[in-house]
Amino acid sequence: MGAENKRKPPHVGDQLVEAIDTTGSIACVGLDPRPELIPPELRDRMLAKHGPTFAAVGEAFTEFNRRIIDEVAGRCAAVKPQVACYEPYGVPGWEALELTIAHARAAGLVVIADAKRNDIGSTATHYGQAFFGGAPGLDERRLPGLGAGWLTVNGYLGFDGIGPILDEGGGVFVLVRTSNPGAGDLQDLPLAVSGEGAVDQHDAAALTIAGQMATLVARWGAERVGASGFSDVGAVVGATNAEQAAALREQMPNTLFLVPGYGAQGGGASGALAGARADGSGVVVNSSRGIIGAWRHDTSGTDISGNDTSGTGVDYAAAAGAALDEMNRDLAAG
Repeated sequence: MGAENKRKPPHVGDQLVEAIDTTGSIACVGLDPRPELIPPELRDRMLAKHGPTFAAVGEAFTEFNRRIIDEVAGRCAAVKPQVACYEPYGVPGWEALELTIAHARAAGLVVIADAKRNDIGSTATHYGQAFFGGAPGLDERRLPGLGAGWLTVNGYLGFDGIGPILDEGGGVFVLVRTSNPGAGDLQDLPLAVSGEGAVDQHDAAALTIAGQMATLVARWGAERVGASGFSDVGAVVGATNAEQAAALREQMPNTLFLVPGYGAQGGGASGALAGARADGSGVVVNSSRGIIGAWRHDTSGTDISGNDTSGTGVDYAAAAGAALDEMNRDLAAG
């Protein structure tokens, strides 16, 4: 094996921090296409070409995403394709995901694959190989995967389900405190005693299931911190509970937070930034429908860029860019 193959890959935490510094944005654009988000002209063109098939949806998603990516590149920190949006459409859907990630990488964007995978042993390894690359071929040469930089994961199985994924070369965002209304049914349940290694026996956040997960995330990433001061073991911490986010930051000082819940789910800038470090660093805030669906923002038929959404005149990419600019301004104002 040559020296090239032995070279240590760039630290993904450092890459994400560099993207934030370069673009001046902590925004992450969620690439979550759905048929109802595809503009009429593109929808009709693909139906005419392929009929009502998976192929029509897959090609529509690919073209839609490529134009969005071209518009937002250089103006956001990352993009986050939600894998579940692609999987129902079989091979064409998976191909759309693959082409979307390749286009985003070519545009210089950090890619977070939102798949919330987890298992143990070789199965966890296969998840890492699928999303980062490195699956063995029939002659044992390694084959490329999707090429994402990060993968969202469920930490319920402990480090047995995290370590094998990390070994494949990318970073993980572990679900800690999510933004959905029912999250507290489990995540906020109190523990009888503080979680092992909790930083403060009297800290209420450390005495919940979410707090224990935060303790584990901090431990798993402690020896994996890059030059930026952040590890490649990140945390998903929603924008809908500012007090919890601030408490969780105390437990995870060297952890990058992926923050869902901004915009369409009801979270505002103050909630999204609550988990940031004192200097404002350490968070990446996601918006999906609010950006890629901005072309239909005004139900009267005119989107935020002044385009007619009822026919062929819609410029959905420009609308997405305008929505991203507004998000960047909102987050910068705090």
